[in-house]
Amino acid sequence: MKVIILCGGIGTRLKEETEYKPKPMVLVGGKPIIWHIMKIYSYYGYNEFILALGYKADYIKDYFLNQKAFTSDFSLETRNHKTKFYLDDRQEVDNFKITFVDTGLETLPGERILRCQRYIPERDKYFMVTYGDGVTNLDIDALVKFHKKQKTIGTITLVHPRSKFGQVKVDDKNLVNDFIEKPVLSDWVNGGYMVFDKRFFNYLKPGEIEHPALVRLSKENQLSARKHDGFWMAIDTYKELDDLNKLWAQNKPWKVWR
Repeated sequence: MKVIILCGGIGTRLKEETEYKPKPMVLVGGKPIIWHIMKIYSYYGYNEFILALGYKADYIKDYFLNQKAFTSDFSLETRNHKTKFYLDDRQEVDNFKITFVDTGLETLPGERILRCQRYIPERDKYFMVTYGDGVTNLDIDALVKFHKKQKTIGTITLVHPRSKFGQVKVDDKNLVNDFIEKPVLSDWVNGGYMVFDKRFFNYLKPGEIEHPALVRLSKENQLSARKHDGFWMAIDTYKELDDLNKLWAQNKPWKVWR
């Protein structure tokens, strides 16, 4: 089953990072966040990815085309570019099969998905879609099993968002007794990690984000939702990027792979 990862946005709120590289390439624990997302999927056996590229697409292509050089020691003869890689010294060897699709610089997410349609094999009934900025400890196998059981065209994963603001607790005497820094809220939002059958392409339209297509599905009772109470976090600001790096240094809550 192919996994489409939306990688084309500019990420203006992370301008300190995205002025020079696309948002999915911001580093968490020394690795691009898109690598973390791909490791989550590949742990469950889904290692065939379609990257819907746009802003600074060459940066992403270059990283994966040269990943062997970035992750291992090697010798290079500069005259003829003869290279010897010392692969036994590599700490990690990824097994990703990637299709790079240039979906346009200003294309909206719904149309980006639509432009990836030609790369979904005829034999595949289902495909998955996620955003290039969020990580989770979601059980992907359980998500796929849920989707197939529901027999709807689409399934989205609902997660608890984190508040953009800290909360203040006040007692009945109007005394502050606690501060909670950006807590996880009880509400539900679409956290990505979606599964569709190929009929979903009929609901997507050029010039749209993905949300209208999801609304169309819901009106026909063809959209299921699976709630995930575990860890989920997306990067939208530099503070969130910093928080995610701190979590990686502490307990790596989304590291389901070994």
